[in-house]
Amino acid sequence: MPAPLAPAPLAVTMGEPGGVGPEITLAAWETLRKDSVFFVIADPSLFPAEKIALIARPEEAASVFTNKLPVLPLEMPVIATPGAASSSNADAVIESITRAVAFALSDAASGVVTNPIQKSALIAAGFKFPGHTEFLADLTKDAAMPVGRLRGPVMMLAGPELKTVPVTIHQSVIEAARALNTDMIVQTATVTAQALAQEFGVTAPRLAISGLNPHAGEAGALGREDEEIIAPAIAALRASAIDARGPLPADTMFHAEARTTYDAAICMLHDQALIPAKTMAFHDAVNITLGLPIIRTSPDHGTALDIAGKGVARADSLIAAIKMAAAMVAHRTP
Repeated sequence: MPAPLAPAPLAVTMGEPGGVGPEITLAAWETLRKDSVFFVIADPSLFPAEKIALIARPEEAASVFTNKLPVLPLEMPVIATPGAASSSNADAVIESITRAVAFALSDAASGVVTNPIQKSALIAAGFKFPGHTEFLADLTKDAAMPVGRLRGPVMMLAGPELKTVPVTIHQSVIEAARALNTDMIVQTATVTAQALAQEFGVTAPRLAISGLNPHAGEAGALGREDEEIIAPAIAALRASAIDARGPLPADTMFHAEARTTYDAAICMLHDQALIPAKTMAFHDAVNITLGLPIIRTSPDHGTALDIAGKGVARADSLIAAIKMAAAMVAHRTP
């Protein structure tokens, strides 16, 4: 039988050119040059000329990857100063993301790994999205999802020992509590269970569902949301054959023994999910967007303008994001 075809390379975006993206991309290539194949869509001037190979198409990346970082040049030039973000580069940053998604939708790339963007610089230039996740959802909204899969987007933070998913994300605590409803929880948990089964190789996903209030509401003494909003969501998930349990007190969900009982924790609030994820894997946690027709991962940190260009930025999280995307490609089922 003929050997199976190698997957298409991953597309890595440039991110904020004045941030740490260019240097950690080069460091990731130096670490992974014998492993996963990827290319970066960026201005070549951001990298040492002797370290890169210019490519015109994604399929050219594999032939040069061992010896050079493949760079697919942007059409828009970039003028970057390490440590400074400029709205003048916004169009180039957006072009990098847009082209990466287009390559993934056409199967020329097997997935997208996004370097951090400086949202303030993009918004100053007229960017109309709060961040990557919403922009990626918009870019892929007309593409079909795999059969039977719900559309997100849903954010997952994944490290070696813990995967967490917040139901509400960038809202104040008061706004998040007001916005929370049963349908949101069911949608988020279902997208997560489907992704665990079809992109992470988990045969029978187990979900731990947190409460909203201290002690999961203490039977209503500390708030009614756990009984009136979260418990019905868990009942609906179980009725659809998803192994979900809770609502669980968030302060007892993340110790070592508890983590053996589930594959992902669904949390009601941003910090319920991100504090344990980042505490356990601060340097190598990965931000994953579930519920898209493409695979997308990202390092779980920002542009780090304060250390950009100083040679001290760590590439651990980007390396983990590239490895995670490659593993998801290997597991993904139609």
